[in-house]
Amino acid sequence: MRRLTFCLNFVLVILALSSCKKEGKSVFTPVSSGRPYEIMVVADDRCWMSPDSALYHVLDTDVPCLPQSERSFAISRIRPNYYDQTMRLFRNIIIVDINPKLYTQTKLKYVRDVYSSPQMIMTIQSPCQQDFADYLSKNGQLIVDFFTRAEMNREVKQLENKHSKPISAKVGSMFDCDIWMPVELNTYMEKENFFWASTNLNDLNFVMYTFPYKDKNTFTKEYFIQMRDSVMKVNLPGARKDMYMQTADSAFVEVRNISVKNDYAFEARGLWEMKNDAMGGPFVSHMRVDQANGRIVVVEGFVFFPSGKKRDKIRKLNAALYTLKLPNEKSVSEIPVDKTVIEEKIDTTKTK
Repeated sequence: MRRLTFCLNFVLVILALSSCKKEGKSVFTPVSSGRPYEIMVVADDRCWMSPDSALYHVLDTDVPCLPQSERSFAISRIRPNYYDQTMRLFRNIIIVDINPKLYTQTKLKYVRDVYSSPQMIMTIQSPCQQDFADYLSKNGQLIVDFFTRAEMNREVKQLENKHSKPISAKVGSMFDCDIWMPVELNTYMEKENFFWASTNLNDLNFVMYTFPYKDKNTFTKEYFIQMRDSVMKVNLPGARKDMYMQTADSAFVEVRNISVKNDYAFEARGLWEMKNDAMGGPFVSHMRVDQANGRIVVVEGFVFFPSGKKRDKIRKLNAALYTLKLPNEKSVSEIPVDKTVIEEKIDTTKTK
């Protein structure tokens, strides 16, 4: 009787698991291999070893606005005939398909979580090597941004499940907003209209402040640096009166317009330094308009990690900035990718 009961329960569990599918993905999908910001390229020798080495040079670029050179990705390459079941489990894959009989122009397509999870597979289809190289010379940054955002979305998903509740509470009480910051940030400081959080090692840092919204001239590089320096000077002083945080070199600050939750936002990246001290590192800031309250909301992440690499740390903080929820907004689901890259919808249960 016990054996019969066990068998019946086992069958019920299997049936339940088999029915638990979301967008065609089975619960038995294996965990992807590889580390964050690793990309495996599937390309033949003619493409990968061509004189222009177009795709390699696109991927082998520096992360902007870091004090030392750090590559955007770790890159590996395999030939198509080695692209077997084991290799298909990799987290980030680019498949190059050059075929004059099938394609008349170069296009990008992608699928998610086909053979493992989390996983992103991009296919670059092109009629010839020259058209492939020309396309990458014009659109290479799109591919870099695509996989950077794929990794940042994985960070957002992790933050959704596990983030600092104390920071969310503080941001809620001070600014009537919410944000998901890593749980490692467990030291806080509150000042008038200014909030700072950090880890015990001070390697990851988060600041938030607001000021009245006047006009569109607010969203300029010059205005941002002026406002940032004035706020940081007052709120993040050093050990002596002549020490305070400031933007290291305005000429190297990069700004761009971005979209957060389908709304306009202003992003700034650069280096910070402590005046009259040796401290410094990279920062990334988002400025958004809170129209309901007529104010600008600024959230920033900055890194102080002189002994090691800073790429993954600043990207972790940047992903967290996208989770900022202004009053009456919904929580972020994911950071959208470029719409020129076509997402293919496939039944992943047939690919296992």
